Amino acid sequence: MFELMRKAVKINTGRLVLVTSVFYIASAFFIHYLEPEEFPTPFIGFWWVMTTVTTIGYGDYSPATVPGMLFGIFLYLFGIGLIGIIIGKIVDSYTYFRRLKMEGKLKYRGKGHFLIIGWSKSVQKTIDEILSNKEIKADVVLIDHLKEAPFAHEQFHYIRGNPTDTEVLRKANIDQAHSVSVFASENEDEVLRDGKTLLIATAIEEYAAQQGKQIYTIAEIVHEDHIRMFQYANVNEFILSGESFTHMMTKALLHHGSSLLFTQLLSHSYDEHIWQISLDPSWRTYGDAFESLKKQGATLIADGTDLSIIRRLEEPIPPDACLYILCDQATYRKLDLT
Repeated sequence: MFELMRKAVKINTGRLVLVTSVFYIASAFFIHYLEPEEFPTPFIGFWWVMTTVTTIGYGDYSPATVPGMLFGIFLYLFGIGLIGIIIGKIVDSYTYFRRLKMEGKLKYRGKGHFLIIGWSKSVQKTIDEILSNKEIKADVVLIDHLKEAPFAHEQFHYIRGNPTDTEVLRKANIDQAHSVSVFASENEDEVLRDGKTLLIATAIEEYAAQQGKQIYTIAEIVHEDHIRMFQYANVNEFILSGESFTHMMTKALLHHGSSLLFTQLLSHSYDEHIWQISLDPSWRTYGDAFESLKKQGATLIADGTDLSIIRRLEEPIPPDACLYILCDQATYRKLDLT
């Protein structure tokens, strides 16, 4: 019997489950045949078989004859061993799946996720901000060359490979991504850092063109002189690496305490955030939108990158306007935009 168990361990999991299922069903019919009075139907026999091999043993049904008891002993020795092997294989499969996920070898099949390319300390802070935001329930997918995922999280997935490779982009399901962020590499010359980022961004735009899809791409740029090259690559947004720090330091020097205001707007640790909202059909001018939002506790601050709408309240709102407001989460959830 132990030799049979040893061979059973080597059997394919699917085949083992099939053989075990057939064995348990046959056992149910056999105990029904041996003791029809104690087990009036094969289903009751199957109930007894499963409670026996799983060691639950409710005691509601049990064999009363010697042949039935002998068969019960056989189930204890053989049936319990089979269920143990199956459980062990399931645990091994889960462990194997988890290892493949940590090593970045599994394809991501979700959608609406944030795809991030390149790992660094600044990337970790960005991912932490996204995952800690209760309003954002989308996954984060990282593409990099790390041997394994930098950390484990239910909403975090890692893909190992070259981000300019079409198959790697497909593995990260870039077609269904909410947006793609390309971060500059670390510890290299500025030209090389921007060169790598530009190459990746170009590969993404080429893939989007081939697939006939619109992929929103954001790129981190180290040197300001390289902006025009990223514009040629049709990158939707680009952010200068050191620009934010320089501007915040300057503002802090000129206006004491202003850096705290910027920190609050950039971090999700505070109540007030910047939100994008949809247009209300009843709004004709920026003034209509401003007054309506003010009554609800929110402040209209911009249309896209235009922060001057406070001086243009009488102007009509264009159909393609992209409005941003400032308010807390509770107010944002209660906004009535009908």
